[in-house]
Amino acid sequence: MSSDIRKHAGPREWGALVVLTLAVGLIAIDGTVLGLAVPALSADLKPTATQILWIGDIYSFVIAGLLVTMGNVADLIGRKRLLLIGSVGFGLASVLAAYSQSAEMLIAARVLLGVSGATLMPSTLSLIRNIFTVPKERTRAIAVWSVGATAGSALGPLVGGALLEHFWWGSVFLINVPVMLVLVIFGAWLLPESKNPNAQPLDFISSLLSIVAIVPIIYVMKQLFGRGLSPVLVPLLLIGLLAGWAFVRRQKRLPVPLVDITLFKIPAFSGAIFSNMIAIFAFSGLLFFFSQYLQLVRGFSPLQAGLAELPLTIAAITVVFLIGFFMRSLGLGRSIAVGLWLGGIGLFALAVAEGLSDYVWMAAVLVVIGLGVGVASTLSTDAVVGSVPRERAGAASSVSETAFELGVALGIAVLGSLQTVFYRAHLVVPEGTPKGAADALNESLATADGVLHGQGGGAEALLEMARAAFTDAMQFTSVIAGVITLVAGFIAWKLIPSSVDDITGPVEVVSEEQG
Repeated sequence: MSSDIRKHAGPREWGALVVLTLAVGLIAIDGTVLGLAVPALSADLKPTATQILWIGDIYSFVIAGLLVTMGNVADLIGRKRLLLIGSVGFGLASVLAAYSQSAEMLIAARVLLGVSGATLMPSTLSLIRNIFTVPKERTRAIAVWSVGATAGSALGPLVGGALLEHFWWGSVFLINVPVMLVLVIFGAWLLPESKNPNAQPLDFISSLLSIVAIVPIIYVMKQLFGRGLSPVLVPLLLIGLLAGWAFVRRQKRLPVPLVDITLFKIPAFSGAIFSNMIAIFAFSGLLFFFSQYLQLVRGFSPLQAGLAELPLTIAAITVVFLIGFFMRSLGLGRSIAVGLWLGGIGLFALAVAEGLSDYVWMAAVLVVIGLGVGVASTLSTDAVVGSVPRERAGAASSVSETAFELGVALGIAVLGSLQTVFYRAHLVVPEGTPKGAADALNESLATADGVLHGQGGGAEALLEMARAAFTDAMQFTSVIAGVITLVAGFIAWKLIPSSVDDITGPVEVVSEEQG
């Protein structure tokens, strides 16, 4: 830890935290708000099943690919400046997305949203690292920030549901515009400027290598799980792996690297990064298809579906008040592990609840999932941020947020593709079904609902069959996500120490709060 002068936060600092939490919350909302809009935009834009997945996850793909670069740009030109530039870009891209006339146009708009989001996220966490210099206040601030990220993801369906109840699907993007105006106005007033005084010019080769390493590998995983192995995937995977190897090799030689590779030699750091990524992987993958399940299978309206997911939000918010209890009782590593185990158990229980007619069981399960993911995400983020000197806050924050966005992108891509695979495996289209209806059924439940809904008779019977196949697929996907999350909990228990004597940096931060 650096020997920084510590000053207690005042009203201005806590006001700045509200602005930063608003920013990350809006980015998180934009990652999940689209789930509820899929049925409506499917009816309007007629996307294929693959395009639906791209609309959902290209946003996180782009953010994940650019975060490492943008974290260093923030260190170089100033975190406040980059945040304000990104806010304006985010608002403009939101307008473009709202008025998209085709699936391809919407995908392009989501790319621009991802570019803007990548400029926002590193600035939020690194500014917190610089604004809150007293460890226990920083821990509390990061807990609030984490609630913004986690609860934002959970609030997305509720916000989307309320809008879709009265407006067209593009409204889920237009809501970003007034929020971004508030962010720019109050951010310019409340946020202090900070940058790395020793920052070196951006290494464009490293930046390019990081993008070439991340994006092809995610694409390969998405296609592999969704459509199986094809000849083009092998060279793409090799390109990604080769770029990753070259990136790591280059970072070891640079005096000021984009990513300090030596940090990953610290078990607590690498364990925290991995834990955060897995927690968000399960959480985001669940939310993207769960919103469709509630509407297309349970028959909820968009607003009802958003309200049905509210227990996730409530559980995420309560994490702020429970972090101290977890730390006093278990310490850092064990708390993260227990959070992941709670999330994993909740995912197993969700697979059961999806087959039950009573919603109350599902609500209870969502509370468990939200609490577990919230605890694991908050403490792993604090572990990462507290371990670096303030002047490298942007670059270190970008590592944590890259893991977060990789978790979102992989969650939608991998679990979403598995959901599609299982849906088609459980779907048996009767012989004699008209080709148009058969193609719609095999494409996705959202497509089938758009084609067959309201036609009555045999069409409704076909839809019931598709809903049953979708439910079976959700149950299988939930179990797989649960297994992955439980395994991540064991890894966190093993890698992340819980004793103050075994950890420098992050645990000293949290322990001081408890002391």
